[in-house]
Amino acid sequence: MSPIVRNTIVICALIGLASALASTYMHYQLVHDPTYSSFCDIDENVSCTQVYLSRFGSIGGIPVALLGAFWFGLVLLLSVAAGRGSGALAETIGGYMLVLSTVGLAAVLFLGFESFFVLGLVCLLCAIGYAAVLGIFVSSSAIQTVSLWSLPRRAAGDFGRLLKTPVALGIASGYTALGVTAVMLFVAVPASFNSEAGLSPGSDPSVRPVSGESEFERFWNAEPRVELPVDKHGAQVLVIKFNDYQCPSCAQSYFLYEPIFARYESSHPGAVRHVRLDYPLDPECNDQTPRGGHQGACEAAVAVRLARREGRDEEMTRWLYENQQTMSLETVRQGLVDVAGVTDFDELYETTLNDVRSDIALGAMIDIEATPTFVINGVVIKGGLQPQLFEEAIALELERLALESALP
Repeated sequence: MSPIVRNTIVICALIGLASALASTYMHYQLVHDPTYSSFCDIDENVSCTQVYLSRFGSIGGIPVALLGAFWFGLVLLLSVAAGRGSGALAETIGGYMLVLSTVGLAAVLFLGFESFFVLGLVCLLCAIGYAAVLGIFVSSSAIQTVSLWSLPRRAAGDFGRLLKTPVALGIASGYTALGVTAVMLFVAVPASFNSEAGLSPGSDPSVRPVSGESEFERFWNAEPRVELPVDKHGAQVLVIKFNDYQCPSCAQSYFLYEPIFARYESSHPGAVRHVRLDYPLDPECNDQTPRGGHQGACEAAVAVRLARREGRDEEMTRWLYENQQTMSLETVRQGLVDVAGVTDFDELYETTLNDVRSDIALGAMIDIEATPTFVINGVVIKGGLQPQLFEEAIALELERLALESALP
């Protein structure tokens, strides 16, 4: 392995490790503090937080960023070993590096596609990591290596030599222990939230074990509450979502929270009311967002209201969220015809838009800065919560009201 190639790999690995560690730190903060927001949350399309909290942000509760940090650390260790070892060892390590970088490239291609094209989001720190992996892959391709078919046999021999080398064994053991400790920090904390809240799938969300106040419960009870003139219709918990149908985060929260509302409707019929209010980030109908960039959000809000006349508003909502990337006046109009059979969009547009502006006026009462903004029994949550904490918030409200009704 030439010094130029090795130094290039080291630089890329250091850059990637820095971005992965920063992402891991942010993910850790999100686990501990549901109100935390990262510095790279620039707008609704460029948001590290939304990517971290998406279904592609973790595997089995372990952040993908943490796995990336392990990967970059391993690349650095192999680079150091290649520089200090013999020529034969360097060629073998070059083979390891090529296999490792190929796996890394496949992972970032998948994650990049899911982020950019499925979620419609850009994570700046993730993009830096992707570029670092690409740089390592290109550099590894220039390394003279042994036959890849011989790597399993050579790996067995290298592992035996590792066990007989105290310094190398100590470094490998320390690195492994560090990784296990970091994983435990993430695996243990969310589990404690869930166990304290009694929110395992299929359980009764209103039944909570007596184990003291959880960290989230302390946060929730300390939050101020606002009053909005929205009727509960007999429900105990009113969940209001100020929504923009062209907002990727609004779509993501819709699909994440949909099973939660379904579970409550099954276990506590009528106890939780979910109301979507329109707050399109489009200056055509929303004077509060003069620089809003969602040209089509007003039309989408009108389309859902018109579909509601036919009892097809939920179908229209899902269609809009699933077709955000191509949303325009023409696609919304055609979608309304296809989904709900409504053909008088143009004739009813201006009249229906006045109803949308009524929702916008409600949003102005709490000074909405971005969508989605949730209001759960008066508690304002900007951007939403992790699903398990969102479910716990509703459980806390049901519990609070049950205690109040039991008082003499």
